[in-house]
Amino acid sequence: MSDTYLTISAPAEGYYSEKRSKFLAFVHHVETPEEVKQIVARYRGQYYDARHVCYAYVLGPERLDFRANDDGEPSSTAGRPILGQINSHGLTDVLIVVVRYYGGVNLGTSGLIVAYRQAAADAISHARVEERLVEEVIDYEFPYEMMNSVMRIVKDMSPRIVSQTFDATCHIRLAIRRSLASQMRERLKKASFE
Repeated sequence: MSDTYLTISAPAEGYYSEKRSKFLAFVHHVETPEEVKQIVARYRGQYYDARHVCYAYVLGPERLDFRANDDGEPSSTAGRPILGQINSHGLTDVLIVVVRYYGGVNLGTSGLIVAYRQAAADAISHARVEERLVEEVIDYEFPYEMMNSVMRIVKDMSPRIVSQTFDATCHIRLAIRRSLASQMRERLKKASFE
């Protein structure tokens, strides 16, 4: 399993128009379903006069938490094509919202699928995609006398120090790339017996 994933670093917008219908697309970095609900609610409020506010999201490095919502459009003509764009770009921790203003002419199911897909693709094309690390958090307690040994391991392996307290008993919380976590645990365990 990979210990990196692709996401976006900042919100971006896209646009598509077909037969006077306008599709406004917005892509956001999100990490929880609660964030998704808040952002979708914000767009529903901001574009209260729009006919549909459809969306899709994918969460987590394993990309197992996902959802597509058609918001009253014919089944699988909106949320699915949006989700398809997230998947085809290999993104996660991403929400795309597409707001549709109806132009008075029906697009048909294939027309809707194309429109939602194009709007989502345009939003992604304006976003900055970045690769991030999947990290594991390691908590380690040790006596103060082991400080030099522990800090040498930290210096060698370069984890991100989340927190640390140094007292008679010290505690350090480290975040390290998933592929290096077992090696880090093993080195800290060996240091305990030196």
